[in-house]
Amino acid sequence: MPQWATFVGLTGVVLVLLLVLSHLTQSAFSDGDADAGASARHPAATPRDDTAVGDDADRADIAVDLPPRRPDSDASPHADSDRYPTDGADRDRSESARGDDSPDTRAPSSVADPVDGRTGPDRRRDSSWSAASTTTGDRRRPPERGVDPGSLSTGMVLANVAFSQGLFALVLLGAAVYTAIPPSALGVDFSLAYLETGLVLGTVAGIAFYAANELSAAVATRFGFDHEEQLRELLSPDSIRGWLLLLLGVLPIIAGFEELLFRAALIGVPAAGFGISPWLLAVGSSVAFALGHGMQGSVGVVVTGLLGFVLAAVFIVTGSLLVVVVSHYLVNALEFVVHEGLEFDWAETLEG
Repeated sequence: MPQWATFVGLTGVVLVLLLVLSHLTQSAFSDGDADAGASARHPAATPRDDTAVGDDADRADIAVDLPPRRPDSDASPHADSDRYPTDGADRDRSESARGDDSPDTRAPSSVADPVDGRTGPDRRRDSSWSAASTTTGDRRRPPERGVDPGSLSTGMVLANVAFSQGLFALVLLGAAVYTAIPPSALGVDFSLAYLETGLVLGTVAGIAFYAANELSAAVATRFGFDHEEQLRELLSPDSIRGWLLLLLGVLPIIAGFEELLFRAALIGVPAAGFGISPWLLAVGSSVAFALGHGMQGSVGVVVTGLLGFVLAAVFIVTGSLLVVVVSHYLVNALEFVVHEGLEFDWAETLEG
């Protein structure tokens, strides 16, 4: 006897894990972009090599106001003495070498420290330096937050996507077998007619959905709403082998898992097991489907939510999981081939 409630509960766990993972990934990439932008705006905050730090040890990569430095201090054999006099004789020699007319460019100070002879501002500067070094562990390295997209290779991203979504798909399939869910509730049938119909209808629907998806994104861009393409650019390969891996390995896994979760498990099973209206389930499933694509930006979330509802409608009408899997795969594959392979932009073409 099918254990409908158990399967629905396991499906909910998988959905929550997927949405949490998607949110964490989006936050990590957003923080990485913010750090990269801050480094571009404030180059002094970026890490410097050891040589630069060694040559100019009185400056640290932290937000500390430093007194201006004399241009001839580097060339002077007493440069360090000028900045950090250790006794009165050294200070007198440095002052006489500069002459009475030479302005003292050091910050005004009060009484020299009795321990090391350095002035108050110098001691406070070094104290701030030490405190920052204690806090960060390395004064030359800014705190690392987020993920820099440029540091990730295409192979790493492809492997991560294939592994995570493939693992989730195996969990759902194992749960369906364990709870004895009938294949018909998932939209699966083991017949030649089912295979032929799924391939034909899926291909036709996929091409139509791709065109509608591109048109919606182009219209949104025309009105000033940007469509984030960062994830697609990260997954885009730069070799024949990479393209084969993407088109024949990663994208089928993505389409198969997402349709199994958002259409079969969230619509087909509750409708068959509890008699809930599949159209009502389609609304909730489409919202969850949109939230799982937050990295595509606000426009991407809206367009993806609409696409999810259309795929849900096709699943309800045809009762076939294969149709929506093929459709979903073609939408993704055509986007990669057209945008990244052929470098064709629908928005620019329609606007022109």
